[in-house]
Amino acid sequence: MKRTQRGITLLGFIIVLAVVGFFAYVGMKLFPMYSEYYSVKAALKGLASEPGTAASDPARIQDLFFRRLYISYSENVKPENVKIRRADNGWQMDVQYEVRRPLVFNLDVVGKFHATQALTRGGDGI
Repeated sequence: MKRTQRGITLLGFIIVLAVVGFFAYVGMKLFPMYSEYYSVKAALKGLASEPGTAASDPARIQDLFFRRLYISYSENVKPENVKIRRADNGWQMDVQYEVRRPLVFNLDVVGKFHATQALTRGGDGI
């Protein structure tokens, strides 16, 4: 009875481990960027649902927004990335920023993020 080998060789295991390790490394670089983006989205939605926000002046709205971001340890969104403009029934808030993280040697991962939220007088954000 002839026996055949089954399983993975040591070289095959090392190659699979390297590929999985590389993707895990890239995931560790990307996860904080997207986590921060979802914190920005949550801060915008929370700001939109807060009553009286649409009646506030832009400086107060921006201050409330950055207070919410401070809680979630957001460090890439700066005041120059936030634009507040008058809309039909309140304000339109746009947050557009870029995050650049080093990946390997001289290669970087760049994430461009943009979030928009309407701050209306009803406080429903629609």
